[in-house]
Amino acid sequence: MSAPVPIAVPPFAVIPGAQVQQTLRGNQKQIVELVEATYRRHSAGDSVNPPSYFLRFPDRPSARIIALPASIGGPLRVDGLKWISSFPENVAAGIPRASAVLILNDHDTGYPFACLESSIISATRTAALAASAADWLSRDRPRPARVGFFGTGLIARYIHTFLAGTGWTFDEIGLHDLSAASAAGFRGYLEQSGTAGTIRGYESAEQLIRSSDLVVFATIAGEPHVGDLSWFSHNPLVLHVSLRDLSPDVLLASTNIVDDVEHCLKAQTSPHLAEQLTGSRDFLAGTLDDVMAGRVKVPAGRPAVFSPFGLGVLDLAVGKYVYDEIARSGELHVIDEFFHELSRYG
Repeated sequence: MSAPVPIAVPPFAVIPGAQVQQTLRGNQKQIVELVEATYRRHSAGDSVNPPSYFLRFPDRPSARIIALPASIGGPLRVDGLKWISSFPENVAAGIPRASAVLILNDHDTGYPFACLESSIISATRTAALAASAADWLSRDRPRPARVGFFGTGLIARYIHTFLAGTGWTFDEIGLHDLSAASAAGFRGYLEQSGTAGTIRGYESAEQLIRSSDLVVFATIAGEPHVGDLSWFSHNPLVLHVSLRDLSPDVLLASTNIVDDVEHCLKAQTSPHLAEQLTGSRDFLAGTLDDVMAGRVKVPAGRPAVFSPFGLGVLDLAVGKYVYDEIARSGELHVIDEFFHELSRYG
């Protein structure tokens, strides 16, 4: 009988946002490849990705904190939890709406071995999957030359960065936001980034959508506010990242692609509302994995809408990448004796 393999409690590290950002900066193509590989692994069943849990507050109805537990197999072999808050009223106070941490758990012992600042990781995995979807969903239709950002906050900035970092260029970049300050800030970012396209602000949502071949919804909308089908008569590609902007009527007139069917049809998202309205999921053409594998084609003759719920396994993959890179550099900030009671009987 062989002796049991000894295992030990892993050291616990804290990785602040500055290290996270430095590790991810400039690596858009590599991160998109990582996210695509992890997404494919999830779609093949080599993951555990339970429904997200929404913590809401009667005294703060616009706010929420979401728990995204997940586990991914393969070479990553890591479990964990993203704990991300969305407090929209923060913006008026001059601080970001979202804040987050990511906990990584050791595969063999279950012990947490890292806590990472995760608003950057969350924005990164969201933008990477959006850039991937823009590529895959435009392969059987004319490649968009005009992009419109409906909502110009941090997520929009990251999506533009990932589009630019994976080879996209645009003749025009349109902006629309209820906040003039946000739109001005995004314009400043674009000008500093050296984008070659014309930057144009649009006062109305209709003007932005009609003028864009690729529309990026990155808002904090809690319920649908865009429902006029005529705005989409030019059949744009739509990255419906904020999930609750489009009315069911718009979805029912479009080719709908999601990242994960079960996750997207929950929590009163626009696809969930469309399912409730029709009593069916037939309006879904398939998943992004179906498109990648060639099982689903995206026709050019109608709007194409990608609605990603956002999967915890993608946060794990990007977080583990950050951890491994920093560990390799020898710059991990380890908290000595974080786990103290390690003897059963003292």
